[in-house]
Amino acid sequence: MSKIITCEQVSNGHPDKICDQIADAIVTDCLQHDKNSRVAIECLLKDNYLIIAGELTSKHKPNYRSLVDEVVRRIGYEKLGYGYDRYDIMGGLNVNIRVSEQSPDIALGVDKDGAGDQGIMYGYATNETPEMMPLPFMVATKFLELLKNHPSKMFRADAKAQVSFDYDSSRITTFLCSVQHSPDVEVSDFRHIIESMMVLAACEYGLNGDFQKLVNPTGRFVIGGSFADCGVTGRKLACDTYGGIGRIGGGALSGKDPTKVDRSGAYMARRIAKDIVQAGYADKCEVQLAYAIGVTQPVGVSIECFGTEYQPLEFIEQYVRGSYDLTPKGIIQTLGLLDVDYNKVSAYGHFGKAGLPWE
Repeated sequence: MSKIITCEQVSNGHPDKICDQIADAIVTDCLQHDKNSRVAIECLLKDNYLIIAGELTSKHKPNYRSLVDEVVRRIGYEKLGYGYDRYDIMGGLNVNIRVSEQSPDIALGVDKDGAGDQGIMYGYATNETPEMMPLPFMVATKFLELLKNHPSKMFRADAKAQVSFDYDSSRITTFLCSVQHSPDVEVSDFRHIIESMMVLAACEYGLNGDFQKLVNPTGRFVIGGSFADCGVTGRKLACDTYGGIGRIGGGALSGKDPTKVDRSGAYMARRIAKDIVQAGYADKCEVQLAYAIGVTQPVGVSIECFGTEYQPLEFIEQYVRGSYDLTPKGIIQTLGLLDVDYNKVSAYGHFGKAGLPWE
């Protein structure tokens, strides 16, 4: 029986990712003006109604409307598709703000360098791609990046990709794409373009192009974005991390300053997993970190190498405990998380991108 594993990715115009991008634009803006900002922001987008809610304690007062407009411009106003022509970034989007200060009870622990919440975080790495990411996930991501940069005006911003990969034969079996398009074209008008980009993405990683190609299986995808589905921050965790390969933690990454270990712990766990694979200790590695609110040291550190390890797991775990400062403060300082532009990771994944301190 073949071992077929499927990974998915979504575009920056998916409604959930629009919300992630707005939330992370707020995080980045606050940290650029005040490194001590405490940010926990979530967004909900339906039709042309946007709710920005959460907790924020900072000397800086963000211009929410300006940040939202910048995200819309970055995605491509003209690509946002059906319904978005009914509002423009000059005032047609209804923005509702419900933001209060961080609870002083939480601050009691965070201000003493403890974790901002309890939680479990996972990091994963594999040597099957140069990025040390799962192969089908990188193919799906590469395809959507090609789609984003395609000059045709028939393609709109909302899209999904899914790649099924047979690890026994090292071949893609099925490539699925659903792409929003303008109302004046049919799938038959652009199927050949999408299929060509599927093959290009596969060839980028030296893979076969003779797989099953599914393009807009429903036959039509005109109404998209928040006019088709409600968007919410933190609802695309598989797309943010490893595409569904490797476990994920219980909390979202976007919308949070790095005192929240949901974010910083996940980044450090990725860094550790990647270091272990790069050092030749294993072909693939998964790292779990667990924290208690207000406590500086993790309450749990676990290493899993899925039988690919070249050193005993006990040795690898001792190496991790002795080589990394796993306190929230230590992670922030080691990775320089107060200086990261989180706009770079709020779409197309938080991992596998060159130039990030955890990579």
